[in-house]
Amino acid sequence: MSLPIEIISLAAQVVEDLRARGETISTAESLTAGAVSSAIVTIAGASDVFVGGTTAYRDEIKISHLGIDPALIAKHSAISEEVAIAMAQGALKSFGTTWAIGTTGVAGPNPIDGHPVGAVWVAIVGPVCQSIELSLSGERESVRNAATASAIATFARILRNRA
Repeated sequence: MSLPIEIISLAAQVVEDLRARGETISTAESLTAGAVSSAIVTIAGASDVFVGGTTAYRDEIKISHLGIDPALIAKHSAISEEVAIAMAQGALKSFGTTWAIGTTGVAGPNPIDGHPVGAVWVAIVGPVCQSIELSLSGERESVRNAATASAIATFARILRNRA
């Protein structure tokens, strides 16, 4: 997966902002499968702020590694705001970071549990909590790229607005 230069620039800003604040970041990714983590660690010096990430593609990993209550998944489905937030909270707890980003959704090629391809939730948890719902179009790779870009861009805006 190749990210646009704009996203790499935003990732660089995220790393610099976190470093300046003495804060850290972790991730819990499903449909992006580590792409958010990869974008961050593309930046030299990311080890100062990036602690780790979990790729929780299957529900059982969301439950066993991120501590998500199976009833939450049963009630809302894995592709939901509630699960995206719980994923980020699980990473925050697991890695002991200041911030965490959680991503979940449907990259395609087929709908999942009644959710169409391109249905995505991104959650950012830390000193503030924000979640966004995305309705993306395109092939699998473009959905994953757009979800990754949105996660990084949203986090960069949060940091910028917290100055």
